[in-house]
Amino acid sequence: MDDESGSLEERIDALLNVEKQMRQLGEVAATRKAVTEILELCFQAAKWKILNEQIVLISKRRGQLKQVVQAMVQQAMQYIDRTPDDDTKIELIKTLSNVSAGKIYVENERARLIKELAKIKEKQGLIPEAAELMQEIAVETFGSMAKTEKIAFILEQVRLCLDHQDYVRAQILSRKISPRVFEADTSKEKKRPKEGESIVEEAPSDIPSLLELKHIYYQLMIRYYSHNNDYLEICRSYKSIYEIPSVKGDQSQWIPVLRKICWYLVLSPHDPMQSSLLNATLEDKNLLEIPHFKVLLKQLVTMEVIQWTALWALFKDEFDNEKSFLGGSLGDKAAEDLKLRVIEHNILVVSKYYSRITLKRLADLLSFTAQEAEKHLSDMVVSKALIAKMDRPLGVISFQTTKDSNEILNSWSTNLEKLLDLVEKSCHQIHKETMVHKLALKA
Repeated sequence: MDDESGSLEERIDALLNVEKQMRQLGEVAATRKAVTEILELCFQAAKWKILNEQIVLISKRRGQLKQVVQAMVQQAMQYIDRTPDDDTKIELIKTLSNVSAGKIYVENERARLIKELAKIKEKQGLIPEAAELMQEIAVETFGSMAKTEKIAFILEQVRLCLDHQDYVRAQILSRKISPRVFEADTSKEKKRPKEGESIVEEAPSDIPSLLELKHIYYQLMIRYYSHNNDYLEICRSYKSIYEIPSVKGDQSQWIPVLRKICWYLVLSPHDPMQSSLLNATLEDKNLLEIPHFKVLLKQLVTMEVIQWTALWALFKDEFDNEKSFLGGSLGDKAAEDLKLRVIEHNILVVSKYYSRITLKRLADLLSFTAQEAEKHLSDMVVSKALIAKMDRPLGVISFQTTKDSNEILNSWSTNLEKLLDLVEKSCHQIHKETMVHKLALKA
């Protein structure tokens, strides 16, 4: 087998004959040894073209054993990082990818090969090609791949789609990962696979841990939601990063994250989810470290009209400083949206205190013209953030909801029941006092 005097071709031919004999006998170990020696000979001689040819030839041999093809692909993958140039590396990866295509027993290896090829394409600046390559692989269907490796692969697909500005596909891919998967208890012992189930491989050493993947996932989600200016979802993503133990245990990490949570809460439109998050954040003791932001959130919770000019003068510097913190600036539209949120808050406050109000008075309270006040009020009614009706000729706004006949009758019925209860209680008290008085006179 190891005839050093012969040429490379002769030695390969001799090993191929041995491989054929062992394959026909069904000797897995001997066949695998012959194939790995062929690959090693080509590698040592630096004959990359012959190596690619031999990989294709061996894989196409009649009745080739699965274990042999798997060992051959794994052996050849070790040579990828030791190729002399990128062209040779790409050629070898493509050869191995073609050989492993459609074979379940080497699906993990093929996924890793495609990922490596996508990295090369990305370095060359061919991001659309890299994204397209990664999308070919559906790792969520792989039974033998480690959970962390699957998540890392899907996150790489999402990242490339975001780099390519393909936001629709990025959203579709991100939905393959359930946020609940990051809450799994990794300390529990792994269950042994039942008979017939595929054995799950250990994740490679370069794959991040589950908590690190959680951090990466939410950073990518922030990038996606920033494209749509979906402030509430950005806030929830930062909230999830804030809950990671490594972040919460380091003040230098959680302060920038908590600042972002506060800003995006203020920028989010008013709804039950935003209100719940706002109250939960206000109860956080860490907020004492950034008192300015506690004041900001308190103003939103307090049912009082906020003066925009005073608020902006107080927080303009903090707003501009966000550029130097984690996540960068809050976006081009953030300042306009902040003003809009303050206006919405003020209108909601007015609706709490007034059942009817003139448009002129509302405009005075909001420090706007009548036309601007009407526009903002109309926008809130259209978005169903507020129930209101306006009599334009009279210039009167009503915040009361119109009740139908059934509701009116029900309210009357309820009021009558309350009245009768009070009458009954009063009679009972009078009767009690009379009895006590009679007993006192008899004594």
